[in-house]
Amino acid sequence: MNVIVKFASGFMGLFDTGAQTFIGWVSGIVPKVLLLLILMNTIIALVGQDRINKFAKVCSKNVILAYGVLPFIAAFMLGNPMALSMGKFLPERQKPSYYASAAYRCHTNSGIFPHINPGEIFIYMGIAAGIQKLGLNETDLALRYLLVGLVMNFFAGWVTDFTTKIVMKQQGIELSNEIKLEDQ
Repeated sequence: MNVIVKFASGFMGLFDTGAQTFIGWVSGIVPKVLLLLILMNTIIALVGQDRINKFAKVCSKNVILAYGVLPFIAAFMLGNPMALSMGKFLPERQKPSYYASAAYRCHTNSGIFPHINPGEIFIYMGIAAGIQKLGLNETDLALRYLLVGLVMNFFAGWVTDFTTKIVMKQQGIELSNEIKLEDQ
């Protein structure tokens, strides 16, 4: 009988833990994402949709801008996960590559700019604590993490470009190179 009671308690504990996680999301990440969406749309309204579209067209013509500059600016200004939404201004063909670059960028910038991904800063701080115990400077670690990230995250996007082309050929599909927004 004790085994059945322990099993039932453990089973219900699973749902208690799930409910606590859900409440944490509702009181934490969901409002943050909602407010970041409002901020992004406000910035777009203030700057102007046409200017944003022109900037995206400029970025889409150059892989360094599309997978280097745009994701860095988006991560710095909007943080994770909103930085990923800036890919909506790029053509369909570049969206997988932008996502690859921007998703990694939200991690590698966190040493210098912890506001980008505050939920993950504890990982960086754990590594930094080890660096401190060795008597090394954690600012050097943060700068190296950022610089390596700038290069490697660009390559992640660029390599995804080639992968996307291979998959398009294999699947017999063609993703558009035109920027298509809902307002157009």
